[in-house]
Amino acid sequence: MPSAQKEIRNVAIIAHVDHGKTTLVDSLLSQSGVFRDNEVVPTCVMDSNDLERERGITILSKNTSVKYKNTRINIIDTPGHADFGGEVERVLGMVDGCLLIVDANEGPMPQTRFVLKKALEKGLRPIVFVNKIDRPRVIPEIAVDKVLDLFLELGADDDQCDFPYLFGSGLSGFAKEEMETESENMMPLFEAILRHVPPPVGDERKPLQLQITTLDYSDFLGRIVIGKIHNGKINTGQQANLIKEDGKTIKGKVSKLLGFEGLERIEINEAKAGDIIALSGFNDVNIGETIACPESPKPLPLIKVDEPTLQMTFVVNDSPFAGKEGKFVTSRQLKNRLQRELLTNVALRCEETESPDRFSVSGRGELHLGILIETMRREGFEFQISQPQVIFREIDGIECEPIETLVLDVPEHAVGSCIEKLGSRKAEMQNMQTSNDGRTQLEFLVPARGLIGFRGEFVRLTRGEGIMSHSFYEYKPKSGEFETRRNGVLIAFEEGVATFYALKNKVSEDLEIDLILFCSSLESLLNKLHTKSSLNQSDVPFLKKIKR
Repeated sequence: MPSAQKEIRNVAIIAHVDHGKTTLVDSLLSQSGVFRDNEVVPTCVMDSNDLERERGITILSKNTSVKYKNTRINIIDTPGHADFGGEVERVLGMVDGCLLIVDANEGPMPQTRFVLKKALEKGLRPIVFVNKIDRPRVIPEIAVDKVLDLFLELGADDDQCDFPYLFGSGLSGFAKEEMETESENMMPLFEAILRHVPPPVGDERKPLQLQITTLDYSDFLGRIVIGKIHNGKINTGQQANLIKEDGKTIKGKVSKLLGFEGLERIEINEAKAGDIIALSGFNDVNIGETIACPESPKPLPLIKVDEPTLQMTFVVNDSPFAGKEGKFVTSRQLKNRLQRELLTNVALRCEETESPDRFSVSGRGELHLGILIETMRREGFEFQISQPQVIFREIDGIECEPIETLVLDVPEHAVGSCIEKLGSRKAEMQNMQTSNDGRTQLEFLVPARGLIGFRGEFVRLTRGEGIMSHSFYEYKPKSGEFETRRNGVLIAFEEGVATFYALKNKVSEDLEIDLILFCSSLESLLNKLHTKSSLNQSDVPFLKKIKR
């Protein structure tokens, strides 16, 4: 193996949502000398997308590079939501190791199972980092035991089950191998990456093979492709062949070659096997295709991702208010935008229907499609959407539906109501545990259609104190019909001032019941005021105001 390759480590950061991936990357970047001493560094520097910063989640995978002891460590930050699993699946082929982050308090969660399963299928041996150990009342060793149980459950081999693990805090910026030891920095984690993540296995003496895993665009360079060089070398200005999905080859020229250093892309002249690079010069490209040398073009295996489970219809806005909120309103503009999204969103599917104004869009879940809808809305696209529907499949002659693993973390008072509501949605309880702080963790297997619209109901049942997460489990025979929430419809057909009387006649049955319950509660509080029952001091002025 060439000595240059020994100085490279390619590692992906994987975890359940909110377990601290991006915060940990912030600490690795700040302690590796990427930023100047006087530079103002924002939090979550890898979450550059507006929606990512607003929602506090990672949506798109991103890569950065740091130097530690003359070794270049290429780090890829991946999403934690299973809805964006396509991002995880396509980047795991770029790396030789992964860092699995687990919350010391919560332990493995549904998305932990999802991302770990994908890593094990790729043959990776994860390094486990137990995060947030500086929080009160946590027992990190229990989290390690739960992770081992998950490894065994997912069928990991003996080498993978003998995983290295560390304890630490991404927010406080320290890592250590033993709970008893003291540490003030991330050096133990850097050392663990050098020891346990193998160097790239490619050979720079073989013909060029580079697999495209990410697409980008620049006003100056045009289409930019990002990927890992599996074999060979590549130079600026050299001729290369693009091998398409159908096996056809397109000749091209590498016009610009870019490497990663910190958060910046720097121009380079040459790259070798094991490097993760960006290049321009090819326009008609798709994710998963291969750039190879013209003399001996050999494609790499295409990237396979799980199929979508949820479907919605995007329709051109033909309401009386069409054109009021957007500048892109035609079916041609809507079609072109969806086709452009397919170039980078590998887990998305888009099909034309019998009507030229309607497009069937399929994704991994409500969040996956919701992010697309919000992104298009902010770009100025105006359209209508249908109610989401699950995608059924026929397996061995039996109609099957997608089943989700659902984990709820709820206060004690909401346990019974949550179990009751999920029971009516055909959910099956798998596990129930009560922690020392009075909260209960419930685990269910529930049909994906049973989760549509459940999040809002869950917030009401738990008074906003519950935590809900879910991920795809498998396809099972359809579990029959169940009663869903009856929704009323508000139809606006002209502009003007709406009176309460008009709105009340249009309100749905469910909203009327909510209004009656609210009035009943208000009457009860007023009665307490009249009888001089015990009230909080802050409640009295408010209630007097209502009474007047």
